[in-house]
Amino acid sequence: MNISTIRKDFMIVNMGPHHPSMHGVLRLIVTLDGEDVIDCEPILGYLHRGMEKIAENRTIIQYLPYVTRWDYLATMFTEAITVNGPEQLGNIQVPQRASYIRVIMLELSRIASHLLWLGPFMADIGAQTPFFYIFREREFIYDLFEAATGMRMMHNFFRIGGVATDLPYGWVDKCYDFCDYFLTSIAEYQKLITRNPIFLERVEGVGVVDVKEVINWGLSGPMLRASGIQWDLRKVDNYECYEEFHWEVQWQKEGDSLARYLVRIGEMVESIKIIQQALEGLPGGPYENLEIRCFDREKEPEWNEFEYRFISKKSSPSFELPKQELYVRIEAPKGELGIFLIGDQNGFPWRWKIHPPGFINLQILPQLILLWEKLIVEMIIDLTEIQDIHFFFRLEFFKEIYEILWVFVPLFIFIVGITISVLAIVWLEREISAGIQQRIGPEYTGPFGVLQALADGTKLLFKENLIPSRGDIRLFSFGPAISVISIILSYSVIPFGYNFVLSDLNIGVFLWIAISSIAPIGLLMSGYGSNNKYSFLGGLRAAAQSISYEIPLTLCVLSISLCVLR
Repeated sequence: MNISTIRKDFMIVNMGPHHPSMHGVLRLIVTLDGEDVIDCEPILGYLHRGMEKIAENRTIIQYLPYVTRWDYLATMFTEAITVNGPEQLGNIQVPQRASYIRVIMLELSRIASHLLWLGPFMADIGAQTPFFYIFREREFIYDLFEAATGMRMMHNFFRIGGVATDLPYGWVDKCYDFCDYFLTSIAEYQKLITRNPIFLERVEGVGVVDVKEVINWGLSGPMLRASGIQWDLRKVDNYECYEEFHWEVQWQKEGDSLARYLVRIGEMVESIKIIQQALEGLPGGPYENLEIRCFDREKEPEWNEFEYRFISKKSSPSFELPKQELYVRIEAPKGELGIFLIGDQNGFPWRWKIHPPGFINLQILPQLILLWEKLIVEMIIDLTEIQDIHFFFRLEFFKEIYEILWVFVPLFIFIVGITISVLAIVWLEREISAGIQQRIGPEYTGPFGVLQALADGTKLLFKENLIPSRGDIRLFSFGPAISVISIILSYSVIPFGYNFVLSDLNIGVFLWIAISSIAPIGLLMSGYGSNNKYSFLGGLRAAAQSISYEIPLTLCVLSISLCVLR
């Protein structure tokens, strides 16, 4: 980290990593000088899965279901690059119809990926409406994927020499309808976003990357084309059948965030043009090169002393990779997606190296952040005007007891109301789920089954306790008690008044936060006391989830309290 040694009062802020269950986690160590970013260090690799080594121990057919996990927003591109490499090594011809189908699927996947970029991008800027619009369009694309491949996300549709299945009856007409509809949606986006002065003020001139820097960093995709370089692998390499369609490479010369936005919007329009031309000129014929299924096999072939063809009832083709090396690339939504492949006259690749576009483009992030000025990082560092709760100490003895007991009456009503609301919501959710799944929902416990959730909770409370024989019984029993007692005590510190009015909200909220934050300790304690690694991991995850929910809730409540204190 390149930090000046003159001043010592810099502030280091960790942006991420986010919740462990999220995909694509990223940690940024940001160094602030007041509100100015002076350094940023991205930390990657939180979800490393060893995909390259898995590829080197699988045949191409066996590896195809894995590749959709590389980028689950653009799965068609990972499948395409996986089959394009062996096809070029083996000089395998792809039927014209299969190539057209591939292009249609790739461009639909490009649109879906750009849409899911657009929604969170606008939400981060401050516009929430487009975030809901993009899911409306993506649902239509996923419906088309499901009709053609049987899956909405992990398709496993591409095959060496073609595709898995032909397009079903009526699919082309539905795709035509989507293209016409989506062009009107793009016009809606243009009107809602592109011409918005607030949006233009927040993105224009932000994160500028010039042509020289783009080339030096090896950026690709919209990052490259937004800086004035007309480079698109669909035009350069002419893979599949893109040379048969008329479309333009989208590019801008400003190199800022607005230019990258305009490039992606333009690419979605061009993708619709390509899809419409492919649908109009979709040729007949086979959707797969059936000749590649006829392999010359020995009578008793052995791979690592095991017959892989008889793992399942239906044997899969055992395509042998020639003893050559090859780098193949395609234009993915984020940039150049490539694979360096080395064959060794074997069913398994000798080397499989992935060139991901996102990893390469992310390297310039520290330099982009350094160009930002006045990064607004709101942090609550002080709490003022904290008051005490005044009890009823000036009353007579019996009147004092009466009023103290009366304080708990609104609390009891509050808890009973919440409990009844939760039971009603759980019953409604079960009834709706049962109706969707065409099954009988809760109907025996209470009228219409409204007490089923209460019965489930009572059963869970009085069920037989299982104590691990080799665990720490005290910790195992004391941990859940800490969690439950802290939650119950968090209600008792809320200072309800006579008329069910919250008095002295500031100190009550602070005490509530302090007591309820003890619950994750009990989760960790019970998992550790079980002397079981799986229970301990479950306790760790439950504690992490509780903390990840409590921190933003606490910040929200404290910010409201501070606003009230003003």
